[in-house]
Amino acid sequence: MGLILSILTGVLYAAAIYLLLRRSIVKMILGIIFLGNATNVLVFVSGGLTKASPAFIAEGQQVAAEHIADPLPQALILTAIVISFGIIAFSLALMYRFYKITGTDDLDDVTEEDEV
Repeated sequence: MGLILSILTGVLYAAAIYLLLRRSIVKMILGIIFLGNATNVLVFVSGGLTKASPAFIAEGQQVAAEHIADPLPQALILTAIVISFGIIAFSLALMYRFYKITGTDDLDDVTEEDEV
């Protein structure tokens, strides 16, 4: 399972870099989305995949069970999802404003008169 997720992470990073290097703003935003998802999968895989119990201490025990899941990578991924959602919303707003002013989403079609 770890090998499949590692390959998926590499494919997502490759697709993100490819899309970020394109001239279209829509493809650039898709590249940002892929980059965020690839980073989330990378953090998830680096946290370790274990079939363990949740990180709770049962009632009446003083210490946790022997094999518990690490909640830190899950919390980091949840935070990264919220941050990437904000970045994507901001990027979409910028793209909409850029398209409204220039009438195109291709960066090569923008002339010097269109630049403000």
